[in-house]
Amino acid sequence: MTSLDAGPRRVLSLSAAALVVLVAEPLYLLVDTAVVGRLGALPLGALAVGAVVLAQVSSLGTFLAYGTTARAARAFGAGRRDRAIAEGVAATWLAVFAGVVVIAVGQVVARPVAEALGSGGALADEAVDWMRIALCGAPGILVAMAGNGWMRGVQSTRAPVVVVLAGNGASAIACPILVHGAGLGLEGSAIANVGAQTVVLLLFVAALVRESVRLGVTLRPVPADLRAQLGLGRDLLLRSLAFQACFLSATAVCARFGTASVAAHQVVLQLWTFMATVLDSLAIAAQQLVGAALGASATSSLRDVTRRVTWYGLALGVVAGVVFAALAGVLPQVFTPDAAVLATIPAAWWFFVALMPVAGFVFALDGVLLGAADAAFLRRLTLSCALVGFLPAIWASLAFGWGLAGVWAGLSLFMLGRAVGVGLRARGDAWVVTGRA
Repeated sequence: MTSLDAGPRRVLSLSAAALVVLVAEPLYLLVDTAVVGRLGALPLGALAVGAVVLAQVSSLGTFLAYGTTARAARAFGAGRRDRAIAEGVAATWLAVFAGVVVIAVGQVVARPVAEALGSGGALADEAVDWMRIALCGAPGILVAMAGNGWMRGVQSTRAPVVVVLAGNGASAIACPILVHGAGLGLEGSAIANVGAQTVVLLLFVAALVRESVRLGVTLRPVPADLRAQLGLGRDLLLRSLAFQACFLSATAVCARFGTASVAAHQVVLQLWTFMATVLDSLAIAAQQLVGAALGASATSSLRDVTRRVTWYGLALGVVAGVVFAALAGVLPQVFTPDAAVLATIPAAWWFFVALMPVAGFVFALDGVLLGAADAAFLRRLTLSCALVGFLPAIWASLAFGWGLAGVWAGLSLFMLGRAVGVGLRARGDAWVVTGRA
């Protein structure tokens, strides 16, 4: 099959490989949540505060994955694999630089951030210790995003799967051993997390070095390539900041409703994150195929890819919604035995269930537009929906005492606004720009 083959088998093949990589981290976080949940509501609430901060590191690094995929895919479609690998080199250098900064800044701001999100007290004390250890894995998180970006761009499906499973699989085994067996408690969870990210970093760097040497691509940072990456990354970064503002606000508000609310939010949010990545696997396939087609100026396949991934996303979202509705009385008990937390979870659960089809539609078309490097539009849309829908609802929930249901109503407004925006954009032709980036 060629890089421009957009048939059902090719779409599903790329999606399946992306799915394994995408779900590896959320699956590990679900294991982490279940392991820590056995320690009680306080450690689980502290994990919620710390994990949402660590998630922002991944969110900030989104441009390293999506931006690199778009640029590498266009080069690959144009027959320039060496240029695609050069994009990977530039992205990896940016990941290392950013990761070192995150570690340094994170150690300084961990306490005030934990105090702000955890509303002080024992919850913040537990969270800050976890954060200071876990943030040491930031370079690995960001290098992994860059590595997945260039590998997706050249439509390499096996290598990212092997790398990510090796790191997260080892960590999933180590987490319960460190937390319960070694008696390290919540800090054991953070150590296991850093171990996974370090393994992944080393494996991705080794793969990049091998490919660069084979194609004669320099491993030194090239200023022009760094600037090009940052140019596309600016819009994706601003888009990520909108997500961060929303989800950090949601956690902060839930913490102020009490430990049970923030712990319940953590359980449902981790399931949301897990399903978002499952649905996003189709978006990754769309990015690869759309980028390659635009690089080769083969626009005839674009509409076919768009229709196919949209219908697949909707269907997958409907199935997911039905499954989670059926498991409403059973699945939450896997994550916590705490009666107060279990009683609070339904306030968010049914929003989560109803949003599954909407998420399938949104993430599929996000992938199409990201593959076309239509980052400026996606940035404007995300910021608008965050400022008009999600953020006002979150803070109104605190002001009027709407609780967890108000926070998840805000997420619903956010997703519905994005659905309208990407749907209208995909119907037009403004995003169809051919040629190598």
